[in-house]
Amino acid sequence: MTPTELFDLTGKVAVLTGGAGGIGVVYAQALCQAGARVVVADLDGDAAERTAEKLTSQGLAATAAQVDVSSAESTAAMAAAAVTAFGGIDILINNAAIMTNLPPYGLSNMPVADYDRVMNVNLRGPLLCTQAVVASMTERGGGRIVNGLSAGAFMTGGIYGLSKFALHGLTINLAAELGPRGINVNAIAPGLVANDSGYVSLPQDSPFRAAIEARIPGKKSGPPEDLVGPLLLLCSQAGDWITGQTILVDGGWITRL
Repeated sequence: MTPTELFDLTGKVAVLTGGAGGIGVVYAQALCQAGARVVVADLDGDAAERTAEKLTSQGLAATAAQVDVSSAESTAAMAAAAVTAFGGIDILINNAAIMTNLPPYGLSNMPVADYDRVMNVNLRGPLLCTQAVVASMTERGGGRIVNGLSAGAFMTGGIYGLSKFALHGLTINLAAELGPRGINVNAIAPGLVANDSGYVSLPQDSPFRAAIEARIPGKKSGPPEDLVGPLLLLCSQAGDWITGQTILVDGGWITRL
């Protein structure tokens, strides 16, 4: 098998949550260009439609779905729409997350409603989406699930970091549970992403950003396109032997022994 064939996704169907903005748009383009048929799913249904239309205008295979990842009914409808449109599901990218507009509290004084708002999207969402697609993946002989983590999972970072560390644990547990069905479950944890969302969370001129960059031995930050290589690895035959792993794409910021 050639390197090109190893990363080829022709014939695969991918469901991508949070697909209408930021990293999601880059992921959608990459998956389509690798040969997959992509369901662009987003809470903003109009934005999902615009993203899917842009892809189809390039001759790529895509459709849109509106989804609230915190709702079991909505995630089930998303999965059903993917099966109706393309015949099944092979790949799930759990990219939807609350990263900005985070509660202005520490964990010790955070109202339960604010805690639930973040965890319902960042942790409950990937679980519900996984539950929604497992049957179709099993019928098709297996699949790939990639969770959107963050380097912030591995340091003290309040509710956002907590939600992502919990998703790291979910990734490991789902990999153990679903491996016998031929479903690999992994995660990608970006460092300082150079896009609008990243700059809202940590402005370019922030002294805290400068302090973090000073500790990073390699590349300090990168655009969403830098995440495409790990994504295609985990979704393709090239990643057949990889499951239960979180790949840090952060220039060496986080090191775990």
